[in-house]
Amino acid sequence: MNNKDDHFEEVSATVHVPGSKSLSQRALVAAALARGNSIISNVLISQDTSYLIDGLRALGANIVPAEDGFDICGTAGKLTNEGRELFLGNNGTALRFLTALVCLGSGKYVLTGEKRLCERPVRALADALREMGVDIHICNNCPPVQINADGLSGGKIILKDIESSQYVSALLLCAPYTKKGINLTLQGGVVSTPYIDLTIAVMKDFGAEITQTGKYEYYVTAGKIYQGREYFVEGDASSASYFFLAAALLNKTIRIAGINRQSRQGDIRLLHVFEKLGCEVKSGKNWVDVSGNNLAEGDFTFDLNDMPDMVPTLAVLAAFRRGRTVISNVSHLRIKESNRLAALVAELNRTGIEAAEMPDGIVIQGGTMHPATIETYNDHRMAMSFGIAGLVAKGIEIGDKKCVDKSFPTFWEELRKI
Repeated sequence: MNNKDDHFEEVSATVHVPGSKSLSQRALVAAALARGNSIISNVLISQDTSYLIDGLRALGANIVPAEDGFDICGTAGKLTNEGRELFLGNNGTALRFLTALVCLGSGKYVLTGEKRLCERPVRALADALREMGVDIHICNNCPPVQINADGLSGGKIILKDIESSQYVSALLLCAPYTKKGINLTLQGGVVSTPYIDLTIAVMKDFGAEITQTGKYEYYVTAGKIYQGREYFVEGDASSASYFFLAAALLNKTIRIAGINRQSRQGDIRLLHVFEKLGCEVKSGKNWVDVSGNNLAEGDFTFDLNDMPDMVPTLAVLAAFRRGRTVISNVSHLRIKESNRLAALVAELNRTGIEAAEMPDGIVIQGGTMHPATIETYNDHRMAMSFGIAGLVAKGIEIGDKKCVDKSFPTFWEELRKI
């Protein structure tokens, strides 16, 4: 990291990012399961968090809007059952988390959502719950999920070659409320591990007892349930990435307020990638400045297994850089809000950029973007990444701007500040 002030032009714009989506959802779940009251502030207010909050309310949590967040009276793990479907939109995190959570209740639960959510896999999670005695039914590996709940026994669980770390987080989050605790081992390929670390950190913040007994081995003690507390959600590193991109493409210095380079969020590591590609970064307690400074040329390969949501951001940067960029080890992007690998290739090609899918990623040859209307595939990260491209490439239009409401409803407003 370069902290020398003389390498930075005066800050040309300051933008603000909302609270972290990942931390908001984990904190909301922990508070809903906790004994006592919690005040969660700087919570992301978006489509995804709204679907999760509706689901948690249906399970008995009293969640009331408060200044800059929510006041939550937790259930102490004693969930209710309203006898209605839990509709979760296209929130894959909520689907996986609540699939495990409802098992702590009793009676029949059905979890479903939009068409794309019902194409996103849950089999590994369903199999793990079935091993604990849960009566669970899915359709062709995907939602709708039907569960006849009667509590969770816990015990030893092995997950192999999982395509989503959300399975792990879902099991860990409900583990303090199982009869025997959970001893969870991951074998084979593991993706997006920073999100597992984030889950563990939130669990500990709320009073759970969890021990990492090996690199991918976790033990959660039964009975050490979450306790209500005040919790501040830090800014969203994923949302901040689009303004890292803007600084890089515009050769300007942009300050992103509300984030910290020492964040526990894995996506903050994209700053290291941008530094390798010629950007300069300066940071303070609650802000990061990114300064564009002539993008590095030549061939680069980046393994983004631990930060797959950053692939669209880096792909757009690669489109403007002289040289070949390979983004690898991200085959799990095919099960996100869209098939992001196919979507990125299609839209980059639409703008005249040479790009191709690989079995585990994407290869991009930098060039000049031509005017085009970008299909977003109802994917917020496609819209925001190509929205930044439109700052420097004439004629780039976003077909569905509204889809950013999933994670960053004020994105276009912040973009106008640049």
